[in-house]
Amino acid sequence: MNNLHSHSTRIMLVDDHPMLRRGLSDLLSMEDDLLPVAQAGSGQEAVELALKHELDLILLDLNMPGMDGIETIRALRNAGVDARIVIFSVSDDHENVLEALREGADGYLLKDMEPEELIEQIRLAAQGKLALSSELTQVLAQAIRGRSSSTQAHPSMLTKREKDVLKLIAKGHSNKMIARHLDIAEGTVKVHVKRLLNKLGMRSRTEAAVWVVENELN
Repeated sequence: MNNLHSHSTRIMLVDDHPMLRRGLSDLLSMEDDLLPVAQAGSGQEAVELALKHELDLILLDLNMPGMDGIETIRALRNAGVDARIVIFSVSDDHENVLEALREGADGYLLKDMEPEELIEQIRLAAQGKLALSSELTQVLAQAIRGRSSSTQAHPSMLTKREKDVLKLIAKGHSNKMIARHLDIAEGTVKVHVKRLLNKLGMRSRTEAAVWVVENELN
């Protein structure tokens, strides 16, 4: 049993509706490679549980009383949580989508999607890819084009080590995985990530990953 679970994607579900959390947990539990290990009913509880559990992915509601999804993303990232975060919401408002991605979300899925598609997108997110409901891909494409025309960021601004870290971020690697790959301390990776995001004028790993693709930095 433990050996099986060691290869599973460990997931926390965050939503203020208990029935929805239970339904999602039951759905994920039917998959051999997806393991729901924690549930939170608020942003504050999500941060507390994320620090207690070793998580690979957090499925996070956007509209919650108290700390909403955006504030929860900020709190999780500020607390050093580097699990992948995917917003799961009823809102397809373009500003919500873009703000979530800017703040560090690794995907944005709509609650009216088919269960099979949800499972597929969660697996994509776990692999380090951007999880996005099909209706929202055009929103992201337009945002990328708009930012590309205004950003002053250039690869020459980065050191060789920062470029190495950035390429691994674009492949979906966590700080822990990057540290192992480059044979450096995880704390050093965090410093590099903070510096390169500041240099590029970006606020999230997702935004940086998209920039790598745009600039063919490989």
